[in-house]
Amino acid sequence: MSDLGAGFGYLIKGQRWAFGHGRWFGFGLLPALITLVLYAGALTGLGYGADDFVSWATPFADDWSSPWLGLLRNTLVVLVFVFGMFLAVITFTAVTLLVGQPFYESLSEEVDRTEGGEVPESGLPLWRELWISARDSVRILVRVALYGVLLFALGFIPVVGQTVIPVLGFCVSGYFLSEELTAVALQRRGMVLKDRLTLLRGRRMMVLGFGVPLALAFVVPFVAVFLMPGAVAGATLLARELTAAPATDPRPASPYTLQKD
Repeated sequence: MSDLGAGFGYLIKGQRWAFGHGRWFGFGLLPALITLVLYAGALTGLGYGADDFVSWATPFADDWSSPWLGLLRNTLVVLVFVFGMFLAVITFTAVTLLVGQPFYESLSEEVDRTEGGEVPESGLPLWRELWISARDSVRILVRVALYGVLLFALGFIPVVGQTVIPVLGFCVSGYFLSEELTAVALQRRGMVLKDRLTLLRGRRMMVLGFGVPLALAFVVPFVAVFLMPGAVAGATLLARELTAAPATDPRPASPYTLQKD
């Protein structure tokens, strides 16, 4: 439980850092605003089209009597929209980080600089960083989509589907949201996706303490925009904690090496 609270603490510290550095806060807003416009249009379209999609997908229920037809299709409409929101929470961060790669790279470096100690740099050209970020984001989104399909199917289970499953959905969202955000700082420390996931699994409760409240907040689009700079700052602070070697450990803080593939 202490790790859970510590993870939430890094989220709060990140927001304080961003709001305390006004220029960097404004610097980090622009990519999120661009992405918000794109996602607002997509979710609006989903809201208008969910009824038609569900009707098309359930022709077998056309002859059902009331109230079963309405109950089935209304439930499916809600699940489709929840599934869309679930994917939006995860992909919003991935797309925003990709759009704002140079912005958030600089912001993360500034957090390291103000916190003292080494300020790691990847040493890679921008196009290479964008390629690695896009490739890793696709890999993460595939994992999220698989979890999403499973949770969507489990959502049909009475009671459990309306209580436990949404909670699990936010835990999955929060975990992978943390991965996307910490990737900015961890890539600069030479860590590839496989090693990042191993690192996060080692402190799962801390990662959930950071990511789940953020995932809940990101459900509100405008909130996501204003929290994004602080989320990157907090993820950098979290990454510093995760990669810090014990005081008695003579090994380097980050033994991972970036693959040049």
